[in-house]
Amino acid sequence: MRSPLLDLPGAVPADGPDADVAAHYGDLFAEQRVLVKGEAVVDRSNREVIRIAGADRLKWLNDLTSQKLDALAPGEWTQTLLLDAQGRLEHHLTLVDDGAAVLAHVEPGASATLIDYLDRMRFMLRVEVSLVEDLAVLSSATEDYLVPRAELPDHLGRPLAGLWAYEALRIEEHRPRAGFDTDHKTIPHEVGWIGPAVHLNKGCYRGQETVARVHNVGHPPRRLVFLHLDGSVDTLPPHGAPVIFESQEVGTVGSAARHYELGPIALALVKRTVPVDATLLAGGVAAAQEVIVPPDAGRNVTIDPALRRRIR
Repeated sequence: MRSPLLDLPGAVPADGPDADVAAHYGDLFAEQRVLVKGEAVVDRSNREVIRIAGADRLKWLNDLTSQKLDALAPGEWTQTLLLDAQGRLEHHLTLVDDGAAVLAHVEPGASATLIDYLDRMRFMLRVEVSLVEDLAVLSSATEDYLVPRAELPDHLGRPLAGLWAYEALRIEEHRPRAGFDTDHKTIPHEVGWIGPAVHLNKGCYRGQETVARVHNVGHPPRRLVFLHLDGSVDTLPPHGAPVIFESQEVGTVGSAARHYELGPIALALVKRTVPVDATLLAGGVAAAQEVIVPPDAGRNVTIDPALRRRIR
């Protein structure tokens, strides 16, 4: 749904799934500065909002998803994941309980499949799932807000920063975005979601066996890295561009942006075995790494060679 804030002077639409909101309002770096100071808000009204009502909602979500939600306090924002049976990401939800219902926002275009799955999992529980088209997401540098969509222009109260400013700060803070910094094979350990979106001691849910196995006895095959890109290159590497080390493709670029202090930056998923001090090529652009997920994420396990034959 196209944001009415795109009609403001200077608003330039973003692209791809974010085309319904503004990339910037004329000054990308100035918008980043006021956002960092806590003086601006970002229109993220292209994100889709779902409502989960009913007396069993928190226990039900706790049983289905990766975060501990059964004792979630009203007004407390958190994140959770829906995983498939192999522990791979299907949905990332940012949510809050208002005392009567859970309100969750998800990526543009994600709500239909999410609601379909949740509806099929209701059984006899007291829960109701619906799409909320009259609420919109606004974000500051540290908080999310849900406001009536029809009153969006009246709920600003602060300067506006575009989505590009928000994305630059998100990348700087090493926060992955579903569908941008993840793919169909992503498991939570690879992108650093253990803790923020995954509780390790909450009990069973779909995909929990993979999470527990990686945490207790293994390592994820890939790791999320922060890239400082060569600032002398005019273009940013596109999403999905190959990451190269010693002439071999070792990963792909996720999100990329221009930061007001750091210059061009990006997130990428690379093989766990890539040396952490290696200089990479990201879409043809030289890039230095900063570790987000260490190569030894999970847990090291040493097996006595004398015991190997007894392992089945």
